[in-house]
Amino acid sequence: MSIEVKISKSRISYKKAMLFLNKRVALLKENDGKDLLWVLEHPITYTAGIRSNSNEILDKNIKIIYTNRGGKITLHNPGQKIIYLVLNLNKRKKDIRKLVNIIEKSVIEFLKIYNIVGKTDRKNIGIWVKNKKIAAIGLKVSNWIAYHGCSINISNELKAYEKIIPCGLDNKKITSVYKEKKKSIKNIDKKIVNIFIKNLKHF
Repeated sequence: MSIEVKISKSRISYKKAMLFLNKRVALLKENDGKDLLWVLEHPITYTAGIRSNSNEILDKNIKIIYTNRGGKITLHNPGQKIIYLVLNLNKRKKDIRKLVNIIEKSVIEFLKIYNIVGKTDRKNIGIWVKNKKIAAIGLKVSNWIAYHGCSINISNELKAYEKIIPCGLDNKKITSVYKEKKKSIKNIDKKIVNIFIKNLKHF
């Protein structure tokens, strides 16, 4: 199935991105429009998924946006790549676990480009480098339309995580591609797109 690829060079607000995703979900429910893969960055934003808890907010002065994705509280900020998906599973495989596996595999392949060994954890969803989290995954499924996606820490400011307990974890156990390799990273968007499109091809 064909997937529309969207790459945004300027930062997109979380609310604006959600409006766009929700419109695409509505179109796919009406059997109209294409599946979507969207790579972008957000300005600094804290979001809370459906499993979040107020005690995970350490700095009560920060603004939290509550969202319908799975997972807990997390951070989006410049230097972190967001990969949003909107996929009509009615025309693919109705297998959420398989979709999560594809996202995990894609992130691990991307990290391998930079000689970073990413791994999954059965107890904690996401991708890990040693004992530190480098990528978060959160999905929502409605009428077999899967949306939201994942985030990968590339060169973002990790200190901002100290204001929350991210994904219910120790906020010191977060890393990024730059922190692991200490070198500039280029042409990220195309690399991410190519890997995800390849792995979604037969799903």
